[in-house]
Amino acid sequence: MNSINEPNREHLSFDLYHPQPLVVVISGPSGVGKDAVLKAMQARGLPYHFVVTMTSRPPRENEVDGVDYFFTTREHFEELIRQDEFIEWALVYEDYKGVPKSQIRQALESGKDVILRVDVQGAATFRKLCPEAVLIFLIPQDEAEWMERLKNRKTETPESLKLRLETARAELERLNEFDYVVVNANDRLDEAVDTIVDIINAEHHRVHPRRSCL
Repeated sequence: MNSINEPNREHLSFDLYHPQPLVVVISGPSGVGKDAVLKAMQARGLPYHFVVTMTSRPPRENEVDGVDYFFTTREHFEELIRQDEFIEWALVYEDYKGVPKSQIRQALESGKDVILRVDVQGAATFRKLCPEAVLIFLIPQDEAEWMERLKNRKTETPESLKLRLETARAELERLNEFDYVVVNANDRLDEAVDTIVDIINAEHHRVHPRRSCL
């Protein structure tokens, strides 16, 4: 007879001691702080595998190849598309972004939860390929705060700012395609990270756990 501290695993649909690794997708409009949230999570030394996205755009100042993105040429990216080497990819603002298949497989095999960032278009594609992924949508506290962040980056022209604002408004209408929404307000980055960690912990306590898509 099992004691209260030793549940009968035959009656459980999950393993309390070895939970299934999750694929967690963090998304949201440009300038919402996806990179800042991921870097804050990494700085905490959390036991997750952080996927590095590949892009065809050139690196911005202070961005490091293999850390912020894997930077490659448009021609090489298109060759990888032809070879079906991406879990998902998208053409965003005339640049390619995609998640290499090999990274996801290797991370899941290690037993770690997989954390990746994608744009809203990429998240929709990923949900079709991996219905069991956990999709988290980041939003700013308000539109004025979000616009100020984009301006402070000093990488946008007035025309590109207008385009990003129009795109973000359309992306907000797709919020119901996500599982969770998290506010990433100015000077409250730790709160956003705490919320995401709480979501992941709660997902590991589901009676019917999500299954890996790969």
